[in-house]
Amino acid sequence: MNPRALLPVLLLLLVPALHGAVARPNVVWIVTEDSSTHQYRLYDPSGAPMPNIERLAATGIVFNRAFSHSPVCSVSRSTIITGAYGPRIGSQYHRRSELAPMPDGLRMFPYYLRQAGYHTTNNAKTDYNLRDDGMWNESSNRATYRNRQPGQPFFHVQNFETTHESRLQFPPAEAGTKPNETPGDSVTLFPYHPDTPLQRYTYARERDQHRLVDRQIGEFLAQLKADGLLDDTIIFFYGDHGGVLPRSKGYLFESGLHVPLVVHVPEKWRALSPFAPGSRVDGFVGFVDLAPTVLHLAGVKPPAAMDGRPFLGAGVTAAEVNGRDEAYSYADRFDEKYDLVRAVRKGKWKYLRNYQPFNPDALHNNYRYQQAAYAEWRELYRAGRLNAVQRQFFEPRTPESLFDLERDPHETVNLAADPAHAAVLADLRGRLAAWVRGLPDLSFFPEPVLLKDGYTNPVAFGAARRAGIARLADVADLSLQPFAAARAGIEAALGAADPWARYWALIACSSHGRAAEPLVAVAKRLAADDPERLVRVRAAEFLALIGAQAPQAVITAALRAAADPVEANLMLNTVVLLRDGRPGHAFTIDPAWFPAAWRNDGNAQMTRRLEYLVPGFRIEAPVGKKKKKAE
Repeated sequence: MNPRALLPVLLLLLVPALHGAVARPNVVWIVTEDSSTHQYRLYDPSGAPMPNIERLAATGIVFNRAFSHSPVCSVSRSTIITGAYGPRIGSQYHRRSELAPMPDGLRMFPYYLRQAGYHTTNNAKTDYNLRDDGMWNESSNRATYRNRQPGQPFFHVQNFETTHESRLQFPPAEAGTKPNETPGDSVTLFPYHPDTPLQRYTYARERDQHRLVDRQIGEFLAQLKADGLLDDTIIFFYGDHGGVLPRSKGYLFESGLHVPLVVHVPEKWRALSPFAPGSRVDGFVGFVDLAPTVLHLAGVKPPAAMDGRPFLGAGVTAAEVNGRDEAYSYADRFDEKYDLVRAVRKGKWKYLRNYQPFNPDALHNNYRYQQAAYAEWRELYRAGRLNAVQRQFFEPRTPESLFDLERDPHETVNLAADPAHAAVLADLRGRLAAWVRGLPDLSFFPEPVLLKDGYTNPVAFGAARRAGIARLADVADLSLQPFAAARAGIEAALGAADPWARYWALIACSSHGRAAEPLVAVAKRLAADDPERLVRVRAAEFLALIGAQAPQAVITAALRAAADPVEANLMLNTVVLLRDGRPGHAFTIDPAWFPAAWRNDGNAQMTRRLEYLVPGFRIEAPVGKKKKKAE
């Protein structure tokens, strides 16, 4: 037998002696998928009644401001399992092109529980963007805490898929033929959605799924009670990121990030909570804090490589937790759709930095538009039947947005240009800039570059290039100045030896739009002969967006020379933007340009772009290779 495999068993035997046989709490996580606070009556009067969660909350702790740092599953779960921010450790892309290695000095946190004598089980979703092993005694759809040794404490995750996005992917005709338990006329629509029967039906269907998952959670809680475990077990309930109504999942709005979090601490372990039963906590907690919190509750010191802080456990005070008022978030590639957005919420204020504002939020994503409500919303936009707020999703954004969430909870009134809020804007802009540079944020390198050069050790790669990443962020931030003030900096970056400085300077040009016309001649030269393909594509993108030059020749030549499917997909993102946007540029994309291995790889994101762009294109996956679910 492998000696390493014996280590957890030996530690299990030694732990009681090492810890003086001190009892430790069991910990259970109950996790729903794709659920924001907007879906819960516990948080929002228009939300679904969920009596089992509400009973848990009545004697537990309700966190009013709990946040995912990413609005999509694999990125969110990677943060949860590591206690570390995705753009720092290389886990920020959904779906991953490659599994990132764990950072030096850090394991997925159940590993530490297991070494401390806990029985660790997961039922059943993982979906991490990193590779590690040894953290679970069992991880499957049959995993159960019941298989632990007598007297052994356990950590168990019970995941429920009932509220997953796929549950809202139904044929539009179903809206008129299959009634919901929740009446459509009882729901309150978000102001950015059109009031149509299909939208109301979709809202009602989502509420029904939450009612159903509440019943399933009730059955699981009854099992814990029947097993005599409620008095010994700290129970966390949360959603793995925000909801799935259009403009939620995949977006850094509150509907994509603000999640329910309820923690039940039994009387036996009351000393581990600074909050009274039945209380509601206004302090900000994030998913980056979950891992260190569970370790701290178990008496295990969180590793220094984690970014989060415990919000429960010995020594944690209510005043300190309630004093937390910041949450950071990130959005990169979701499936085949690229974007780069960072955000910070501080108190009632929310600041979003759209690094590629010319990408509308509605930029096509195959999986999103399988939801009939998404497709209808886009059809109504194209038909000119939406009001100004409802149109925002489909139009280019500003480089930065500022929202007052008390007055504007749905983030529809951008205050960034309002002189009355200039001080708040400057403060949050500075905080986010410092956070991005402090990580440092690996996404300032295009994904194919990061995969090629940095995935041996992403954290070390970023640390060695901290100053260079800060310089790239400075170039990107030239889009925040008036063009007259930014022009000299952009021109310098366009002539830099670093190709990624040129890359970001061209993105800044696209962000300024027609104001950057004085740089057209430089951009044309870069489009024609820059040695870096991705720089040529960004130059062609800028020229096309302002109508200065047709993009097809430059982009198709770059596509035909792409080094890998990740690079090809990044280029195809520009094709979709330029084809679908105004005035629209027709492209002819031939799948034969790409190796058969790329075209037939069901896990390559570029194949989803080909499905969208090329009529009749279908993946013919090789034997033994399955296409991953998009979400």
